[in-house]
Amino acid sequence: MQTSRSFVKRTRAGAVVKVVREHYLRDDIPCGAAACRLCPLRTDAPAPSLEAQPGGAASSLCPGPHYLLPDTNVLLHQIDILEDPVIKNVIVLQTVLQEVRNRSIPVYKRIRDVIQTPEKHFYSFTNEHHRETYIEQKKGETSNDRNDRAIRVAVKWYSEHLKKIEDEGKIPVIFLTNDRINKEKALEEGITAYTCEEYIKSLVANPELVDRLACVSDEGKEIESGKIIFPEHIPLSKLQQGIKSGNYLQGTYRASRDNYLEATVWVHGDAEEKEIIIQGLKHLNRAVHEDIVAVELLPKGEWVALSSVVLQDDGQNEDDIETEEEKENILKTSVSKDMLRPTGKVVGIIKRNWRPLCGMLSKSEIKEARRHLFTPADRRIPRIRIETRQADKLEGQRIIVAIDGWPRNSRYPNGHFVKNLGSAGDKETETEVLLLEHDVPHQPFSQAVLSCLPKMPWSITEQDMKHREDLRHLCICSVDPPGCTDIDDALHCREIENGNIEVGVHIADVSHFIRPGNALDEESVKRGTTVYLCEKRIDMVPELLSSNLCSLRSDVDRLAFSCIWEMNHKAEILKTRFTKSVIKSKASLTYAEAQMRIDSATMNDDITTSLRKLNKLAKIMKKRRIDNGALTLSSPEVRFHMDSETHDPIDLQTKELKETNSMVEEFMLLANISVAQKIHSEFPEFALLRKHPAPPPSNYDILVKAAKSKNLEIKTDSAKALAESLDKAESPTFPYLNTLLRILTTRCMMQAVYFCSGMDNDFHHYGLASPIYTHFTSPIRRYADIIVHRLLAVAIGADDTYPELRDKHKIADMCKNLNYRHKMAQYAQRASVAFHTQLFFKSKGIVNEDAYILFVRKNAIVVLIPKYGLEGTVFFEEKGKPAPRLDYNNEVPSLTVEDTTLCVFDKVKVNIMLDASNIQHQKIQMVLVEPKIKGNDVPANLSTETSSNDEPEKKKRKLQK
Repeated sequence: MQTSRSFVKRTRAGAVVKVVREHYLRDDIPCGAAACRLCPLRTDAPAPSLEAQPGGAASSLCPGPHYLLPDTNVLLHQIDILEDPVIKNVIVLQTVLQEVRNRSIPVYKRIRDVIQTPEKHFYSFTNEHHRETYIEQKKGETSNDRNDRAIRVAVKWYSEHLKKIEDEGKIPVIFLTNDRINKEKALEEGITAYTCEEYIKSLVANPELVDRLACVSDEGKEIESGKIIFPEHIPLSKLQQGIKSGNYLQGTYRASRDNYLEATVWVHGDAEEKEIIIQGLKHLNRAVHEDIVAVELLPKGEWVALSSVVLQDDGQNEDDIETEEEKENILKTSVSKDMLRPTGKVVGIIKRNWRPLCGMLSKSEIKEARRHLFTPADRRIPRIRIETRQADKLEGQRIIVAIDGWPRNSRYPNGHFVKNLGSAGDKETETEVLLLEHDVPHQPFSQAVLSCLPKMPWSITEQDMKHREDLRHLCICSVDPPGCTDIDDALHCREIENGNIEVGVHIADVSHFIRPGNALDEESVKRGTTVYLCEKRIDMVPELLSSNLCSLRSDVDRLAFSCIWEMNHKAEILKTRFTKSVIKSKASLTYAEAQMRIDSATMNDDITTSLRKLNKLAKIMKKRRIDNGALTLSSPEVRFHMDSETHDPIDLQTKELKETNSMVEEFMLLANISVAQKIHSEFPEFALLRKHPAPPPSNYDILVKAAKSKNLEIKTDSAKALAESLDKAESPTFPYLNTLLRILTTRCMMQAVYFCSGMDNDFHHYGLASPIYTHFTSPIRRYADIIVHRLLAVAIGADDTYPELRDKHKIADMCKNLNYRHKMAQYAQRASVAFHTQLFFKSKGIVNEDAYILFVRKNAIVVLIPKYGLEGTVFFEEKGKPAPRLDYNNEVPSLTVEDTTLCVFDKVKVNIMLDASNIQHQKIQMVLVEPKIKGNDVPANLSTETSSNDEPEKKKRKLQK
């Protein structure tokens, strides 16, 4: 049966056209109940999902077996309940799914996953195409009211339909809705209807589910005082008008980690990005980190500068607004006019970015209280009020909580308990927390993804050899960190007949195994990158590919994508060619092993000779690159030595870089630049490239001032000027100063990002001083490289293209996701290092070490300990102790504590210890020992360990193994 809907719309040109949409109705759509013999069997329809005798939770409201049918709002707000294993046999209507999709893509994806989980017995019923459940919209009826009526019609049809099943027990359908009017209408029509709360509270055997109910309405949840704290949010329609007229600005809200009363809003304009400061509780106005907000600029007389004060929200009394106002006054210090920045207030929320949050319960001091505060692990997120009956059980546990709403009269948002992750401090639990907090997809690969993998045993076929060169005769080897199993790249170097040198970079041909659009490809693009934690690797692709078939291990045939240059002895490129290939690596070396071969006086085999030539060329290339203005920056990277049994860190040291690290890096950079030039020349509109924007001059202020304090001049007008002045910035009495300057320079840099060539004009890579750049050399661990491989394969005629590869808008959207995934992976890696550093110092007691000041704040200094590559903050104000006299000078920059002045780059001595007083935010605490501060009674000899030289001889030997 066919029905049609018509409507008129105005075109861009102004003409009015009539649009007729045909809508097909069927009478062969099954109900999904396994016991039903009335519905026709269709081969193209999914198998019945609803159990003949529904299992699941026992309800006191409906003691017998039953099916559930939720409306849109229940699905949107109570997804945590619906995902619980106890909730089974649920009918999800097409009307509901479509509404959910329009309102929340994340929830839509979650409910689709639940529907596809066989043991949950969820069934998606296409009610909008069923002859007996489809309804037309009445005249004057809103879309919302029409959809509510469509849901009730479907519930009634199910009830009538299931009664016709000739079986002992008739299975009722329970309609779940939190909409009071919809529920009343359903009851009038003879439908069994309950609110989600009524139904969940009736599940006698599962009282813990009540904690997971989302607080949808703020009614009855208001705090006792009822005092209005925050201004009202302006409705979305008025916000949009205000943004259009220029009265308001739209941007992304970024809360501060160091100061809970301060945030910035990044406004994305056509010309440039603008940063607006937001200060004070009322001006922050219930915005949460990463929300899209509307901001009203304050008059210039009320503009402020970003505060240098560190403020943490550690109060237990959620009504103590007076204390907040006192803290806000601390922020208002006099600064010079040129320090003032545009300042505003949040007037409304355009889009919430709420996500499930990890953290811990701060149990109420009131005995048997149900209302408690939840403290998120991420300091940028405010505390959340939740109700739970399991407070005793959840104390000391890492839990997940979701935000439901934030009333005007509540200091904190309301939320609900979702899941218990495990004990705080436990290694597995903390790893799970940091993966969840940084949104790292880490679930095992699904069966659909694994089914895309090649069947084992795998070997290279004749078909694979099409469009490939056989390079197995070449002396190819790989050089990687120790323990590396995902070997992306290998190299070769040989002299050719004309006296020139042939150099090849061979990269794993991952795109041969990951075909566009299949489940493996979709999962890889979602993950974006492999994430390396201290003890764990979260692979972008399944292990069969990452550590086996795509890993260029020695003595096995592997498919590769090769970039081959002909060079002269001055490392100048004469010819470049690209080819898909088959290679057989002759050796898988570590950086240390390769270095040993290069330095050896006795080794002269083919591999060693090849390495020496590569190293010689790399040195020439690096010098040329640096002469062109490329930056050599520094960042303290640390490596942990793990105990073989407990896997706890027993030693911590900064990573030592060898010549061979630089050698491999030079050829990878060259391959990336050569490929970037090729794909851009072939596909100027949709090449995936990588750029590194030049930092705005203000970013360098801290570097220039710090260098000036040591009588050094740093020029920042170009990358070349910066590189040259960094090279000259030496101090014979202070050799570590140059490294500190380079570390500080790294902090001034912008983030490098992926972009689509057809959507941007600025291609320049500032750090590498290269006019064009991309990523080609690590396709096992970066999805961007897979796209670049596909583009290059099409460019040389080795593979076919596909529509998405030639769509610049789709490439640009993909770049946005990849940039986000790379940033989150970086943060997760840092968090993993921080956690393992805490484990290391946990067993050390108090350690006394030399440190250098990196930054000075108004009430603290940030120091770097070179031995451990560890950074930490030394505070000079402590709770319960008289505050010392502090004088902060932004121009030098320096901080005078009592009579002692501390400047950037000063060498100091600190005591390092683990502060475990706050189990959730355990942190490395640092106390200044030298220079001695007047009134600060920390004895210099307090340390129980001053250096690893004090290790017992037996343990020292163990660490050196």
